[in-house]
Amino acid sequence: MDDSAKIPSPQQPLEERILFIQENMVSFVKQYNMPIVEVALVVSKYIRILLEKLQQIANVSGEELPFHLLSPTPFDGDIKPPLIDSFPLERLLDSLDEDRMDILDTLMRTAINAVEVPFSSVLALFRDWERLIRTQLSESRSPGHLFSPMKFPEDF
Repeated sequence: MDDSAKIPSPQQPLEERILFIQENMVSFVKQYNMPIVEVALVVSKYIRILLEKLQQIANVSGEELPFHLLSPTPFDGDIKPPLIDSFPLERLLDSLDEDRMDILDTLMRTAINAVEVPFSSVLALFRDWERLIRTQLSESRSPGHLFSPMKFPEDF
């Protein structure tokens, strides 16, 4: 096994540990051609969990969380009304691959726990994912677009 394939230890720089999580997530999502909607659901679950935990900790210690962690990055794309209003929610939910979503969930949880990254840093990473997801979802004009594979810019 080469050094680049190893899990970074908690003593390694934070940037390396965050990069490990990012690379694993991007690799999995690309390899399995995960649809935007499935990635969105898993990432939003983690944002909610991490945000709740950080707010609990902040409340106990009398601190406030920074705005960039509390809220999604402001959306700067064109907001056009989607054409998916008539698509039944039950049909959308039935089309999700729950096994694939569970695997991504497990990969994320395992990577976070293995490298022991502070929750605030992981939340900031997931806010970046959220921004990319929101941008791609804003381009959806039909239910089929929700199931388009997630695309990543070169520098993501």
